[in-house]
Amino acid sequence: MSKLKIQLQADLKDAMKNKDNFKRDTIRFLMSALKQIEVDERKELSDEDVIKIIQKSLKQREDSASAFKEALREDLYEKEINEANILKAYLPTQLDDNELKEIIIKHIAQTGATSIKEIGKIMGLVLAECAGVADGKRINAIAKELLS
Repeated sequence: MSKLKIQLQADLKDAMKNKDNFKRDTIRFLMSALKQIEVDERKELSDEDVIKIIQKSLKQREDSASAFKEALREDLYEKEINEANILKAYLPTQLDDNELKEIIIKHIAQTGATSIKEIGKIMGLVLAECAGVADGKRINAIAKELLS
């Protein structure tokens, strides 16, 4: 069993003992998503697989939060943001913008890209190197800024 799943199970027990229903429900939802994928694909999930699922779930929460914010539903917005914060705790530390810029600059030099039209060459390389520690939107925004 992956270390991340073990950590999730331990945190679920703690949330239940501490009667933290919100955290308990958030972790249960995530655990059910993990279990569903294990059953569907008939495999034991690695830490990398778990991280990808958490990132997907986090992106869903952030998208929902922005939709609720636009619809002026503060109660639902707060709920989604709080769930997103719980999920972020299980992800690796994200690269800051300066570290990310250095990596992108390195790949721009490596590929010889000179315009935004060549951003696809860079994106693939940077996404492969920064899997789990940088969001694709951030990578794309910084790459566009550097290539323009």
